[in-house]
Amino acid sequence: MIKVSPTLEPQALNAMRRLERTVKRNTLTQRIWVKESGSIYRVGEARITFLSAAPESNIVGATASALLEVDEAQDVLCVKYEKDVAPMAASTNATRVFWGTSWTSRTLLAQQLRRAAAEEKRDGIRRVFRLTADDVSAEVSAYRRHVEETVERLGRAHPTVRTQYFSEEVDGAGGLFPPDRLARLRSTESAESAPLPGKTYALLLDVAGEDEGVRSTDGTVAPLNPARDSSALTLLRVEGALEGQPLPTYIPVLRRQWTGASHTRLHAEVRDLALAWNARAVVVDATGVGAGLASFLERSLPGRVIPFTFNAASKSRLGWDFLGVVDSGRWREPQLDPQQQPDQARCQQEFFAQLGACQFQVADGPDQRMRWGVPDGSRDPLSGEVLHDDWVLSAALCAQLEEMDWQPTVPPLIIPGEDPLEEMKGKF
Repeated sequence: MIKVSPTLEPQALNAMRRLERTVKRNTLTQRIWVKESGSIYRVGEARITFLSAAPESNIVGATASALLEVDEAQDVLCVKYEKDVAPMAASTNATRVFWGTSWTSRTLLAQQLRRAAAEEKRDGIRRVFRLTADDVSAEVSAYRRHVEETVERLGRAHPTVRTQYFSEEVDGAGGLFPPDRLARLRSTESAESAPLPGKTYALLLDVAGEDEGVRSTDGTVAPLNPARDSSALTLLRVEGALEGQPLPTYIPVLRRQWTGASHTRLHAEVRDLALAWNARAVVVDATGVGAGLASFLERSLPGRVIPFTFNAASKSRLGWDFLGVVDSGRWREPQLDPQQQPDQARCQQEFFAQLGACQFQVADGPDQRMRWGVPDGSRDPLSGEVLHDDWVLSAALCAQLEEMDWQPTVPPLIIPGEDPLEEMKGKF
């Protein structure tokens, strides 16, 4: 037999340790099992070899005479399986078993599941065995409690809950916000124009670069690149966890946007907004040019700033977590009157246009990393304007608020810190 795991450390090694524990305890095997080499175990004439299917592993040449099994098959690259693993059963036509949990329709597990289902339909021999958290919970009470706690914490619609616990696939590529998901965002909430007594607020800021612009004859300044990405701020009313809903709900009540604005101006205006709305938390994009702005805000709003740095891994996690917020119905867009609130209605319309243009792709591999965003050159189908994803990224930063305690307390008070920009004026 040959057992293939996505990695040597820890998956293949863990599998070997489990086998050793079993053969040592079993009275039929405890005196006759032998470890022939680092990854081969033998009982009589029966052997099992443990191999890693990591992309860099060299495993060509092994032969499975009785069984070829692929553990955590959703994490094994399809090209690695077809090139190096599948030939191991070619000469013997050995039985092949694929274990794992669902993720997307593009994984090796999903492809083999569909192939097995087609064969099953053709000859009536069962080949697909699918268990969900409900099946396991009926047998293992500790697992049931774990699943209940996870569902309570993340919500049943969270991608992790759907895939890892209930064997449901999420789409592997395409539009991240299809019509049904966009509809889930809308609500009957209202948006206040000033902070309400007893309510809690937070700011989410996606930061763009500065653009000094050009000054016209009338003294106004126009950005050099008006189509460039903008700094986008979303101000939320945060409703604390309620009975039956253990996580907070987010209602955007104000959006502000700056295109090409200096970070000096941006710092001052964000700080003033945080003070005016008594914001309990300010999540700031601290990537690249945003690092300095985040540092200034941390000094002028002590204890309130949560810096977030975008990279491939962190953006993937942020995307999955934001989907969890949306799919659990905890992002509620208010109803806006374009006549009474023209600027906010326009920003909300841009937000939904960006959501509609947002694409995603889940990469192969054990971390199931998601690449997502609005493709360059996308345009609003109604206005024809260039679309970015600044509003979407700003909104997604709400995932950084998930671990905070939003239970109603004494109204928060922000004590303004020192203004680092004022402090620096006399030094240069």
